[in-house]
Amino acid sequence: MPLTDTHIRSLKPEAKPRKYFDGGGLFLYVPPTGSKLWRLAYRFEGKSKLLSFGDYPAVSLKDARGRRDEAKGLLAKGIDPSAQKKAAKQEQVTAERDSFENIALDWHRTRLAGFSEKHQGTALYRLNTYILPIIGKKHIASLEAPEILALVKSIEGKGNHETARRVLQIIGQVFRFAIAMGKIKHNIAADLHGALRPRKVVHRAAVLGKEKVAHLLMAIDEYAGYYPLVCALKLAPMLFVRPTELRCATWQEFDLDAAEWRIPAERMKMRRTHIVPLSRQALTILKELKKFSGEGQYLFPSTRTETRPISDATMLNALRRMGYQKHEMSVHGFRSIASTLLNELCYNRDWIERQLAHGDSNGVRAAYNYAEYLPERKRMMQEWSDFLDSLRDKSWGK
Repeated sequence: MPLTDTHIRSLKPEAKPRKYFDGGGLFLYVPPTGSKLWRLAYRFEGKSKLLSFGDYPAVSLKDARGRRDEAKGLLAKGIDPSAQKKAAKQEQVTAERDSFENIALDWHRTRLAGFSEKHQGTALYRLNTYILPIIGKKHIASLEAPEILALVKSIEGKGNHETARRVLQIIGQVFRFAIAMGKIKHNIAADLHGALRPRKVVHRAAVLGKEKVAHLLMAIDEYAGYYPLVCALKLAPMLFVRPTELRCATWQEFDLDAAEWRIPAERMKMRRTHIVPLSRQALTILKELKKFSGEGQYLFPSTRTETRPISDATMLNALRRMGYQKHEMSVHGFRSIASTLLNELCYNRDWIERQLAHGDSNGVRAAYNYAEYLPERKRMMQEWSDFLDSLRDKSWGK
């Protein structure tokens, strides 16, 4: 006689396990512990088998009958319900293990380990904010290009064009990592190249032209202020490193006897060691500066504390006080000045690009060739400082 909910609720455990049959092989197994467990007895390829459906009332009588009917349907097709259940469970385990989220977090731990905490934090923030809530739980092999495009387009549609580009870049890096791990065979994010709006080129203001550069150098020479800041302003046109690389410089990076400044990879944009040859003029400034801040960590310590360098705004505000407006000159503009004038002076473009620490298309080669063209670059950097002096002299002579 088929079971009813009223009958099932009234069942009490006995000293020995009892089975209460519903029909079609479905029965309720009640052990002395009092649990009420659904089971299905069936035969497959001549062997008796048992399939579990869960416990009552979590699995209702109606649900148990539905699962029985599904199992019977599989048997009619020659499929073992137990094997099907195990395969489905294994598929779920695999899907969770190879979810985009798990692989993305593994990528973050593995590939970004050598990057700065700030860079790691930014990447993790973008993952947690824009990517994982949308596609994190999906098996990475099941993702398709339209899903990724919809994700980044929704970010772009809110006006966050650069964020959309960065998010797509992260997704592409995760896919490349998954390919290396043997999880997938194709990077679908690469198929979306060109799907977002072109990146808006940011033109950093810089005075160009020898006469204007000469006036800038004179303005720096005449600037009266915090001594480390004055030194930073004088070194900026000579060394033309990125603003953060300059202001965060530490004394341990300098070998004044060898006339070299070696910026470690973790402080460089391209994460590659960079050598800056020091001209006689730069050494003179550094030796005097060492008397002021040489006992501390930073060349250019903050006016508030020696444990931090001067801020991004400090050098920029100095340029503004000299009379240079936002559209005229930026701290990054010293790099543009050097790049423009050194090319006009017909120096080898490879020397210039290496000294500017621009990216190399061959990342492996660039990672080991930070000393490439070093003798030529040493000569160029000395001649560049001499050239800047000549601009001042000509300007003063007028």
